Amino acid sequence: MKITTEIESCNTCVYKKLLFDKLSDVEHKTINDTRIEYLFNKGEVLRKEGQKIQSFMYLRKGLVKIYKTDKYGKDHILGISRPGEFINLLSVFSGTLYNYSVAALEETQVCEIKLSSMKSVIKTNHQFALRLLNKISKMSEEIIDIQFELNQKQVRGRVAYVLLLLADRIFNSHEYKMPITRREVGEMISMTTENTIRTLSEFRKDGIIEITGKSIHIRDYQRLVTVSRNG
Repeated sequence: MKITTEIESCNTCVYKKLLFDKLSDVEHKTINDTRIEYLFNKGEVLRKEGQKIQSFMYLRKGLVKIYKTDKYGKDHILGISRPGEFINLLSVFSGTLYNYSVAALEETQVCEIKLSSMKSVIKTNHQFALRLLNKISKMSEEIIDIQFELNQKQVRGRVAYVLLLLADRIFNSHEYKMPITRREVGEMISMTTENTIRTLSEFRKDGIIEITGKSIHIRDYQRLVTVSRNG
């Protein structure tokens, strides 16, 4: 992890309209004065479950996984966040400690703002507070929807669902480089690594996907949708 200075202020950030465009000049200064940019390498943990919450984070570049660790030390991926998303919303106002961990899946840049500054603006700007609540609700709903869908499926349907999730939500492409390992796919769908690898191999043999190293090319999108729906 290292500190970077890529943007001059929140006013020049490409993601300003996601949340901060309705702030007054004074409120912008309150936020920007405590803002720090960090760059994390692939595999670095941004926040650890049980760590004290002291800041508000949003993702500017890269990808991160949100996960929980069970009592046996096994990780369970709850979701993957992309640039423009606020990666600690589910914990930041609900308690004093993180109830999940966040780790970088590739080189990742985040902006951190002191929680006290955010709370100060929330108290004075009700429109800002409502927009923040809306984002918390959407993030919660998305994680609930993903877990609900996965719980309804067998292993083939679960793997297909994850491939489509990456294609449609993360990369907006039928061809992409897998941001997570086969083991992590297994963590996400609560299946063993062996079952995950075997299913991916079956999809390749069936002509549904093409695998080249870490790259996935969905050759038969509609068939993959059918497998995900019926699996």
